[in-house]
Amino acid sequence: MAVETDLMALMRGAEPVVAEAAATLVAMQRVPRATARKELRDIVTDADLAAEKIVIGGLTALTPGAAILSEEQGFIGAASGPRWIIDPLDGTINYAAGLPWFSVTVAYHDGDEVLVGLTKAPLAGVMGRYARGYLATINDQPARVSGTRKLSDAIVSVILTSHFSPDEVRRTARIIERLGSLARGVRVIISGALEMTLVAGGQLDAFVSIKADIVSHAAATPLVRAADLGGTLDIQSAPGSGTQVTVSAPIP
Repeated sequence: MAVETDLMALMRGAEPVVAEAAATLVAMQRVPRATARKELRDIVTDADLAAEKIVIGGLTALTPGAAILSEEQGFIGAASGPRWIIDPLDGTINYAAGLPWFSVTVAYHDGDEVLVGLTKAPLAGVMGRYARGYLATINDQPARVSGTRKLSDAIVSVILTSHFSPDEVRRTARIIERLGSLARGVRVIISGALEMTLVAGGQLDAFVSIKADIVSHAAATPLVRAADLGGTLDIQSAPGSGTQVTVSAPIP
């Protein structure tokens, strides 16, 4: 397991792995992709699998003793101790449609918390880096959430994805309806890692998802927490939404 003084080296070691997977995705997006169906209307592409192979191989070589939890392959390795939590292509449906809103995201977890996180969205031009106690940046600038404190001034991103059940779709639609009449803007992008990184960088004011997804959110969650302007968005004007929109928290 990495100790505190090794975290920057671990992050730097993982960066070229993430960069190679991202470059592979960009190259493969230029031609039609082979797809297969997953849960409900969700899909997986051959590009997901190609990026996953790169990430798993690279991270295994970097940290041979660490397990891996991956979007497609599930859990590989020891059930306890350190592990990488990875989504080799977060935003598959965007990607398969030729849209730029997708990312590669990896997080190193020591069994208690995330110590290192990387999220790279190559066509959106976004790179988030996190090393606990050392670094929290977006595109080499310090992580800093926006100063927005009123919902009427906020741009909020909401997840409404293809693997949601009919009930989850209805619940999310109600949230969008409430926010649509109260917030400055509502966006449905569907790449949680990218969206949370944009919150950490102040480009989005908040991100809402009713269904947690550890592989997509593990790397970006501590990045948001480490953003150096604390506080939460005031959503008291949206009673009954059942949703708390957290913008940031103190650095862990």
